[in-house]
Amino acid sequence: MSYTIRRFQPDDRDAMLAFARSLPEHDLLFLGRDLRRPRVIEAWQGAIVEGRIDSLIASDGGSLVGSAALVRDPLSWSAHVGEVRLLVAGDRRGAGLGRDLLEAIFAVAAAHGLAKLTAAMTTDQLGSIALFESLGFRAEAMLKDQVRGRDGVTHDLAILAHDVERTTQRNRASGVE
Repeated sequence: MSYTIRRFQPDDRDAMLAFARSLPEHDLLFLGRDLRRPRVIEAWQGAIVEGRIDSLIASDGGSLVGSAALVRDPLSWSAHVGEVRLLVAGDRRGAGLGRDLLEAIFAVAAAHGLAKLTAAMTTDQLGSIALFESLGFRAEAMLKDQVRGRDGVTHDLAILAHDVERTTQRNRASGVE
């Protein structure tokens, strides 16, 4: 399977809406906002322009098959922390696309000089948790009944974190750059 990873552009709005609408609602719960709504995509694009979000997409033949975003608040006490958000089409999972998107987001985080990355996902998303852990993220918290789908069912949210500085120092000590 082939794909191209590039920056999310304003003219990708409709493709992003189609992609988000193709995903099960459960895949979107950790985002805090429903990406299937045009005004949410417009707010996302506004945050990109303002420099609060860096966003990448993976496309294959004009269709989106994945997305990764790095959310930052450069004016907050946590300006050294970025939140990673990852979405991958169901038929592309387990083939390396998520890893490629995360590695690309790591490069964006490094360019911003971030010291820590966090990611949130429902605790039953075992594949996502395994992917993030394979790249150095570790569980830091679990928020009970944090998100609720339209069906009224609540889900626990896992918060994972990656200490960029510690990993960089460990890699350097091991001779890995």
